[in-house]
Amino acid sequence: MAKSTEGRTNLKRLADISDEEIEAQMRDDPDWQEIGDFDWSKAVVVQPIPKHAISIRLDGDIIDFFKAQGRGYQTRINAVLRHYMDEVRKKAGE
Repeated sequence: MAKSTEGRTNLKRLADISDEEIEAQMRDDPDWQEIGDFDWSKAVVVQPIPKHAISIRLDGDIIDFFKAQGRGYQTRINAVLRHYMDEVRKKAGE
C-alpha cells in the first residue's frame, strides 16, 4: 500500500522560495533538460468544464489519427474543437 503524503507539504517553505530559486531547481532537474526555457507569458489558465457524453460520427481516418497519438484521443479531439470554436468566436468579435 502506498504511503500517504497528505498534509506533509511545508507550505511556509514553498511560500519563501524565490522565482530565481525555482528556476535554478528546474534547470538542475534532468526531466526539465529537454524542455529548457519556456515562455509562459502567453499561458492561459483553463478551468475544467464538465463533459457531456454524446454520440458523434467521425470519419475513420480521423479517429485512427487521434488514436495513433496514444491515450487521451477524445481529450485531444475536444481540444481541437475548442480551439476551432475559440478562433471562430475571436473572428466574430465575441
